[in-house]
Amino acid sequence: MKELRFWMIAAILAFCGTMSVQAQVMKAADLEKYAKQRYGEKWLDAAANLAKGLSFDKNESLTYQQVIEAPGKTKQQLYVALNYWVTATFKDKQAITLNDKEAGCIIISSTLEAIADHTGTLNRYVVNITPVIRIDIKDGKARVTYTVQNYDILKVEDAGWLGVLADNTKSNNKNQNIYSDGKRLNGDKTDRRLYDEQWEIIKHYPFIEKDNKKRTCSKALVMTHAYSNAIMDKVEEALKNGIVGNEDDDW
Repeated sequence: MKELRFWMIAAILAFCGTMSVQAQVMKAADLEKYAKQRYGEKWLDAAANLAKGLSFDKNESLTYQQVIEAPGKTKQQLYVALNYWVTATFKDKQAITLNDKEAGCIIISSTLEAIADHTGTLNRYVVNITPVIRIDIKDGKARVTYTVQNYDILKVEDAGWLGVLADNTKSNNKNQNIYSDGKRLNGDKTDRRLYDEQWEIIKHYPFIEKDNKKRTCSKALVMTHAYSNAIMDKVEEALKNGIVGNEDDDW
């Protein structure tokens, strides 16, 4: 019964992560499919290959930048198109931390939940990221900067394979096998075994070879990288074709 409860909670957390991403650029399942198509299904190998072409900025953050050309379109036209895309994509209005028409700058900081979920020997780790996406707009072009420094970790202690097996061998003890109900808010410490950690990307695999979180961080890196590509693609589409394809001046 206890093991069944563990898997039910795992399903709830996965479902909640998927629901959250619906307000983002794509669903978690779609992002994983996209990542596998582009980088392969072996996360360790994919992460090691990606690392060869990645670099960190002066703040030790993983940063991607792309200038997207939109010839013939004014700064105002591009701002309107991008503002439309941002407000339609990121439903949480608090995610838009700056929206300055005069400066031609939009900044978004929005959490993408459960990009990786790994059950290890002792603990379970669910990985979230909160990229900062900055869009600078000029006549005929926009520059997109995507930055992420840390993996945000929900760690469930004693929820690994050994923890489940140990709980199943013990007698009825009300303090055993207490897992999250999938509705825990950030900072909620009501269960002593649930707490948040931040892992600096630069200090984990594949940038550090000897890492006991290697499997978790491999998928997390590939998914983080894939999400940056998805962001760039969606911004380019919004600039060139709008959201629904009929936002021109001929009406």
